[in-house]
Amino acid sequence: MSAVILQPWSADWPTHFAAVRASVLALFPPGEVVVEHIGSTSVPGLAAKPVIDAMLGAATLAEIESRIQPLREIGYTYVPKYERELPMRRYFTSDTVIPLRVHLHAVETGSDFWRTQLAFRDALRGDPALRDDYQALKLRLARTFAHDKAAYTDAKGPFIRSVLDRLAGPAAFPTAASPAG
Repeated sequence: MSAVILQPWSADWPTHFAAVRASVLALFPPGEVVVEHIGSTSVPGLAAKPVIDAMLGAATLAEIESRIQPLREIGYTYVPKYERELPMRRYFTSDTVIPLRVHLHAVETGSDFWRTQLAFRDALRGDPALRDDYQALKLRLARTFAHDKAAYTDAKGPFIRSVLDRLAGPAAFPTAASPAG
């Protein structure tokens, strides 16, 4: 298992995301997809693992699946092993598109996964106290689960769920997919 290493927020992260966004958008006809910056690197002031999480939204998964090979050609690895757990997502990683690791979460625009990721990101961006509470939790969990990324991620779940429940009630975000970051 690899270590959980958090870094202070970097002003370079939005620039790195812009490069990811441009490379992905170039593979689709104009206006066909949307690419959003999600996860902790998308929240100014929030410590994060140095990984750019991007979310690719399309009208259907078939549109995404039709671009698996072009995504491979620009440096993404398709990782289907998580589809049993998250059948609504196609997942890709890259260590070559930009200087940081990239996790590309490809889903249908407007899906529960899409809405959950954006709602949590926007809540953290819009509330500095909430962002600071989340950061304190992440730092504590990174020490506790320093060599267990899965346990670190799972331990963030109750906080994330409580934020999403406050935003729109427990039925608003029924998926089990925790936001990235």
